[in-house]
Amino acid sequence: MPILADQVDVVIAVDAHTDSHTAALISPLGAVWGELTVPADGHALHRLTSWVERTVDAPRRHWVIDGTRSHGVGLLRPLRKAGERVAEAPRLKRGSRRGRGKSDALDAIAIGRAVLAAPTLAEPRADGIREALRLLLVTRRHYSDYRTATVNLLKSLILTTDEQVRDQLRRKTTTAQVRHLLTLTVPVDSPYHIRISVERMIDLARRIADLDKTLAQNKKELTALVKQSCAVLLEQVGVGPVTAAALLCAWSHHGRVRDEAAFASLAGVNPIPASSGRTVRHRLNRGGDRTLNAALHTIALVRRRVDPTTQNYVARRTTDGKSSREINRSLKRYLSRSLFRIMEATATL
Repeated sequence: MPILADQVDVVIAVDAHTDSHTAALISPLGAVWGELTVPADGHALHRLTSWVERTVDAPRRHWVIDGTRSHGVGLLRPLRKAGERVAEAPRLKRGSRRGRGKSDALDAIAIGRAVLAAPTLAEPRADGIREALRLLLVTRRHYSDYRTATVNLLKSLILTTDEQVRDQLRRKTTTAQVRHLLTLTVPVDSPYHIRISVERMIDLARRIADLDKTLAQNKKELTALVKQSCAVLLEQVGVGPVTAAALLCAWSHHGRVRDEAAFASLAGVNPIPASSGRTVRHRLNRGGDRTLNAALHTIALVRRRVDPTTQNYVARRTTDGKSSREINRSLKRYLSRSLFRIMEATATL
C-alpha cells in the first residue's frame, strides 16, 4: 500500500494556536526544509502560502493542521475553498517528546514526520450540517447544566423559605413548583428576608421556564437536522434526536472512520481483554469519545427497558453468569456496529 511520502513533494505541517501558527516544511524523507511562525490573523494563510512557494517548488503538497476544529479552523476553511489537500493532524504517541523538549516548531516537525508513513490521513471533520449539529449539542449541554444548577439552587431556597410558602410547594414536581412560583406575588408587608427569598425563587423559576423553552427549541432544531441528514437513525429503538446528533457528529463524514471496528474504538466500546488464568473476560474501555460513549449507553439503557429482543438477550447473558456491566459493554459494541453501518449507508453529511 503506498504511503503519503510516495504521493507528495512536501508536507506543510502547522501547529495552530490562538495568537500564532507555526509551520514546518517536511520533505518526503523527513528532512526539515524550513520553519515559519506567523500571526493567527486573516492574513496567516497568505503569508504561509507565499513562504511555501518561495522556499520550495513542490506542486504536490499536502497540508496537515493541528486543531482543525479549533485554532486551525481559520486555515482549514480557505484551504478547502482553494482546493488544497488538507488533513487533520494525528495524535502523537505518548513519550514522543521525551529527550527532545517541546516548542511549536518541534511540534510542527513531529506532526509532519508522523504522517509520512501513513497510507491514509484523517480528513478534517465537515462543516455544514455536521458543524450545526455540533454547535447545537455544545449549547444544549450548557443549557442543560445551567438548568440543573438553577433547579438545585431553587430547591435549596424552598427548603429555607417561609413555612407558608414552602407548604404550597411541598410534594410537587419541579415543573409544578416552577409553574406555581410564576403565579406568586410578594406581599409588601412581608419580613425583609422572606420577601427577598420569594423574589429570588420567582426569578429562578422564570430562568428555568426560559431554559425549558430554549431546550425545547434546541431539540426541535436537532430533530430537523437529523431528519435531513439521516432520518433512518430516528427509526431505531432507543435513538432520539440528541443521541442521533451525537452519533452523526462523531461519525462526521464518509471516510473519517475506516470501518465499524474503528468506530467502536472511537466510541470506547471495543472489548479490552482482561483475562487471567482460568478467568476469560473482557473489560470496559475507559477511553474514546465519551460523548459518543454516553449516547450509546443511553440507547442501550432504553433498549433494556422497552425492547423485547434486548431484554431476552440480557436474560440469556445473565444466566450465563455475565455481570450487568459486561452485558452493557456487549450491547454498546453491538449498537456501535449496527448504527455505524446505518450511517455509512444512508447519512448525507
